[in-house]
Amino acid sequence: MSFATDVEAEVKRIFREQWGKSKATTVPEPIDIALEKNEAKVIDDGTVLYADLSGSTTMVQNYKPHFAAEVYRAYLYSAAQIIRNEGGVITAYDGDRVMAVYSGKTPNTNAATTALKINYAVKNIINPAITAQYVTTIAYTVKQVVGVDRSSLWVARTGVRGDNDLVWVGHAANYAAKLTEISNDDASFITGEVFDRLADSAKYKQGTATLMWRERKWSKMNNMRIYSSNWTWII
Repeated sequence: MSFATDVEAEVKRIFREQWGKSKATTVPEPIDIALEKNEAKVIDDGTVLYADLSGSTTMVQNYKPHFAAEVYRAYLYSAAQIIRNEGGVITAYDGDRVMAVYSGKTPNTNAATTALKINYAVKNIINPAITAQYVTTIAYTVKQVVGVDRSSLWVARTGVRGDNDLVWVGHAANYAAKLTEISNDDASFITGEVFDRLADSAKYKQGTATLMWRERKWSKMNNMRIYSSNWTWII
């Protein structure tokens, strides 16, 4: 069979074959899902977080490579450590951003707390470290946005043998990523579905009735109810 014939046959099989589904209560590993057939793990209530470094293209264009690499490393390291500490599972790195999935009893509260803690790390650890290291040579302020949404998730394995990964199908993965594209001074965005499921500890400043989130309408998504925050949470 020719190369083209092989590809055509596999594509036809993918569309023809019935899907095998099984429920998952935790985030699966690629090895848990078959690659050679249509198989999916289904998470009934999964929460997806995207942490995205803002303005990275401009940074790369205007600063030396070693500095841009340091910013990438510092941001993604901090975000990844906080995600894992809050019970999230990192599912992908994509250039200047990281994706994570939360499951279990309090995935929304954990993800929202992660967002506020990443904001703390940027404001109180990363930016002061840049200022201290490059006192007079570089004036740069790291900015970033975290988006969070929840939905049921289909998790399938895609790619080829030896080079494959998981694909996350459900609006949570799409909306969480798109929330990071909203032009705003706030650093954390969550959907109304996430906000409605937050524990009070993630809604209000500790020991007060002060709400840490502001309701707004997402105009590009039919005025969907979302919430944003620029609060920080000490790590």
